[in-house]
Amino acid sequence: MTRYAERGKSVPKEIALEDKTTTEQMRLIAELDEKDKNIVYGIIETMLTKKKFKDFFQNNIAAL
Repeated sequence: MTRYAERGKSVPKEIALEDKTTTEQMRLIAELDEKDKNIVYGIIETMLTKKKFKDFFQNNIAAL
């Protein structure tokens, strides 16, 4: 770390996606390598599908 400071380069900081706009979040995800990008998209798709099923069943069970 000292070498980077000596060269005038700063140490990378942690990125918090919740502090970014949606456009900035997508830009950051697009910078990932293909494998990591597919993993992120897969997680998001799984979570969205799970929510849709949960909402569907809650709405339909309530109707019974």
